[in-house]
Amino acid sequence: MALKLKNIDLKARLADKDEYEKRLRKAQLQLLLIQRHLYENKREAVFVFEGWDAAGKGGSIRRLVERLDPRGYVVHSIAAPSTEEKQVHYLQRFWSRMPGPGRVAIFDRSWYGRVLVERVESFATKEAWKRAYDEINAFERILVGDGVPVIKFFLHIDKDEQLKRFQERETNPFKKWKITEEDYRNRKKWPQYEKAIDDMFKETSTKCAPWHAVAANRKWHARVSVCETAVAALAAATGCETKLPKGWQDLDQ
Repeated sequence: MALKLKNIDLKARLADKDEYEKRLRKAQLQLLLIQRHLYENKREAVFVFEGWDAAGKGGSIRRLVERLDPRGYVVHSIAAPSTEEKQVHYLQRFWSRMPGPGRVAIFDRSWYGRVLVERVESFATKEAWKRAYDEINAFERILVGDGVPVIKFFLHIDKDEQLKRFQERETNPFKKWKITEEDYRNRKKWPQYEKAIDDMFKETSTKCAPWHAVAANRKWHARVSVCETAVAALAAATGCETKLPKGWQDLDQ
């Protein structure tokens, strides 16, 4: 089945908090084993997070790195390019952020802005964003060919859930800074973004760097899905053994 937003089951959820905590904890410890493997073998890895506004990218990234050694990863929060960055090829600012040996780079939004927001908002010409599919595929193929796995997540929520989260942010003093008029303005272009996202899946979900679509209407489900998928993808790419030691539940206290 082709990867499309309409095919993502947004009703997916976990049974209860106990299942959430157990599965999350196990995946996080497996990620810690993989991080050690990357460090010892001087291997790098790249994570890409895209998704709707308020889909939970930040919360998923926080759980992904919660038990990792902070010296071994960096999270790049990507905003609009600076004046200087606009003067060079759009991929240059991402090349410069690639991780060194034994390290992990995590992109909260990424080079896919060229075929998403820059396409929808007409910041890039049609010729430029259509050409970007091949450029991005080549970019990721180079990384993977050099032994750097590129693991891509798209967090999907429906429009009603997004509005609910927007309204929650407006009433929560610890989250209010996250919501702006820009978020509401983007909602008005939901159909255009849906088309751009489906085109992105079609053109850039490749064998070497496939997209992992995450049903994110339920935050617990999204966070566990991201961590478990990361474990499976990194283990397959690096050959790292992720079996936890006997009695790991007692060791991790």
